[in-house]
Amino acid sequence: MSKPVLGILTLYMNEKKQLEERHIYQKMIVEGQKIGLDIFVFTPMDVYDEKKMIYSLNYDPKTKRWSRKWRSFPHLIFDRCRIQKSKRFEQLVKFRSRYGNLTFLNRPLRDKWTIYQLLSRKPRFKPHLPETAIFQNMSDVYKIMRSHPSVYIKPMQGTGGRGILRVDRIGPETYLLQGRRLNRQIIPAQKVHKAKLGLHLLRWKAKKRYLVQQGIEIKLPNGRVHDYRMLVQKNGSGRWEVTGCAGRVGPPRSVTSNLHGGGHAVSMSTLLKQFAQSEDKRAEIRRTAEKLSLDIAAALEANYGALCELALDLAIDPGGSVYVLEVNPKPAREVFIQSGDSDAYHTAIVRPLEYALWMYKQRAASS
Repeated sequence: MSKPVLGILTLYMNEKKQLEERHIYQKMIVEGQKIGLDIFVFTPMDVYDEKKMIYSLNYDPKTKRWSRKWRSFPHLIFDRCRIQKSKRFEQLVKFRSRYGNLTFLNRPLRDKWTIYQLLSRKPRFKPHLPETAIFQNMSDVYKIMRSHPSVYIKPMQGTGGRGILRVDRIGPETYLLQGRRLNRQIIPAQKVHKAKLGLHLLRWKAKKRYLVQQGIEIKLPNGRVHDYRMLVQKNGSGRWEVTGCAGRVGPPRSVTSNLHGGGHAVSMSTLLKQFAQSEDKRAEIRRTAEKLSLDIAAALEANYGALCELALDLAIDPGGSVYVLEVNPKPAREVFIQSGDSDAYHTAIVRPLEYALWMYKQRAASS
C-alpha cells in the first residue's frame, strides 16, 4: 500500500501569499509523519490544470524549513478555506467545481439561515435554537422583540463577530444599540428613540443579507458577555466525538466574545460555576451541550455530505438552557491553548489526520 497523501487546501491572505494558519499546518505535518501520513499545503493558485500537478508548500521537521515542490494530486483533501471576498475565493469555487470528484474530508456548509432552517425543522433541535428570521424590514425585528427584550442583527455569512449589532428595549419607546462594525471595531453604545430605530438598523444592514435573532441572556456578573466554543471531530474510526469545549469572555463594551475581537478563553467549568452552583447541574449542562453538538454534526453531514469537524458556538442562559448560536465548519484551535486545555488542543490537530488515515484505508480496502 502506497503512503497516503493528504493535501491541506487553504487560501492566501494577501498577494504576498501569506498563510493565516501556517503554524497549525506545520504541527499537522509533524503529527502526520508520526502516523504515516504525507501532508502538504496548497491553494487553488498553486494548481496547474494542464500539468495535472500542484506547486505545493512542504515543511521539513528536521530542517524546520518550508519549501516548494511539484506534487501530484493528493489522495485526500482537507478543505480549510473560509469565505472571503476576493479573487482567491473565486478561484476556490472553480477548483471545488472542477475537482469535485476528488476525495474531500469535508464539504462547505451553507449560510446561517439555511442551516437554521434545516435544524429548526427537527423537533430535537427546536428548543435549542434562538428564534431567528431574515431581516428584510422592521416588522421582522418587532415581531421577535414582542417576545424577547433584545435581538441581534447579524450578517447571514461571516465570522469573528463582524457586523453584529445588539438591540435592547430599555423603555416603552427607547432602545439601546451596541455592536461591532465589519472591521470588528466596537461602536459606542447609543440610545435611540423608536421613531429613529428603523433608520439606524436599515442603514446598518445596508444592502447586505442579515438575520435578526433572539438575544439570549449571556452577561456575567461583571457585565461582560460570554459563550462557549464546542469542537466535535471525526475520530480514527470514522465516528463523531467531542474534542473539547472552552468558554469565551468578551472585552468590556463588546456584544460578542470572539477571540479575534479582543475576547479571552477560559475553561468551561470556570464559567459554569458563576451561575450553576452544584456540580451535578454543571455536569448535566455539559452532557446536554455535548449530546446536542454531536447530534447536530450528524444531522448536517446527512444533508450536506462529508464533514470531519465542526465548532458550535453555544449560549447557556442563567437557567442552564443550552442554545446554538452558530455552526462553524472551519474552526480555529487557539481557544484551547488560551483556556489551558493542551490535551484538547493536541487532539484538535491530530484527530482530522487520524480520520484521514482511516478514510484512506477504508477506500483502499473497498477497491
